[in-house]
Amino acid sequence: MEASIMNGCTKQCGAVSGLTTVVNPISLARLVMEKTPHIYLAFAGAEAFARQQGVPTAETEYFMTDKSIDQLKAVQSKEEASCMAALKQETGPDVFCGELADKPFSGETVGCVVVDKLGHCVAATSTGGRTNKMVGRIGDTPLIGAGNYSNQLCAVSATGIGEAIIRGMAGHTVGALMEFKGMSLAAAVNEVVENRVERGTTGLIAVSSSGEFAMAFNTTGMYRAAADEDGHYEVAIWH
Repeated sequence: MEASIMNGCTKQCGAVSGLTTVVNPISLARLVMEKTPHIYLAFAGAEAFARQQGVPTAETEYFMTDKSIDQLKAVQSKEEASCMAALKQETGPDVFCGELADKPFSGETVGCVVVDKLGHCVAATSTGGRTNKMVGRIGDTPLIGAGNYSNQLCAVSATGIGEAIIRGMAGHTVGALMEFKGMSLAAAVNEVVENRVERGTTGLIAVSSSGEFAMAFNTTGMYRAAADEDGHYEVAIWH
């Protein structure tokens, strides 16, 4: 599991990855931000810091569900079938079966972006990562500027295929378009989703320091919701 959090007003941020026992990775990311001189802790070091801070932990079984096991088996079956089909046509020694399969099930990413009455923006994102990922793989979620980012103008959280989100530096790009090109939040988010990342890979939620929000994606759907102090309330999945 991995997570990150960023305060756009102060630029403080914290991130963790490679977690296997921490019940709430985002809480550990916040502790990295608030209790250490660092930004990012990973794997054994992050687990040791979690024990030191006394955050809730659990055994492996706690994190496993029937749904996640079924998803893993389905992706492994697709990858095996795609690999065998490719090997019949490919004679080179470097066929990497995992990249020949259909896109995997979307991960269980949870993101949150908020703005307070003073216009201070914060973004937080947590995930279990890409289904059937290689051991040691790190996605976009803990990478500040990719899957999670906030500055004085906005806060952005991403979901989707991490490799595409990293290549597009999705979160930071939204902030940069607003800061350096004067784009509105909605225009910046749409520009990233439509033109700066591959199709079928990315969804973004974002808020601005003035209280606007935007939710856009280039996939079939994205679980999303928004609410404001004026009573606006929105929940949706599809376009």
